[in-house]
Amino acid sequence: MPQLQVIVGAQSGLHARPASLFVRAAARQTVKVGVGRPGQTPVDARSLLSVLALAAGHGETLELTADGDGAQDALGELAALLADDLDAVR
Repeated sequence: MPQLQVIVGAQSGLHARPASLFVRAAARQTVKVGVGRPGQTPVDARSLLSVLALAAGHGETLELTADGDGAQDALGELAALLADDLDAVR
């Protein structure tokens, strides 16, 4: 299963608005995507409550996982989104 580590770029961390944008992008993927702290079991990236429960702060490292055809593309898109300061854009 492909994995990719990314640093949370949102200045206020992965709170409601950035998490919502991330979850919507994960839901658009054609593969199952997980997100979590390195070394821990990932949560479903399509679940807003699960992503919010991570309480990931600015600068924290998260690990994305994906399974299926197109996993690398999904990881790249979602990693770029997480690395962005989602409070400053969109």
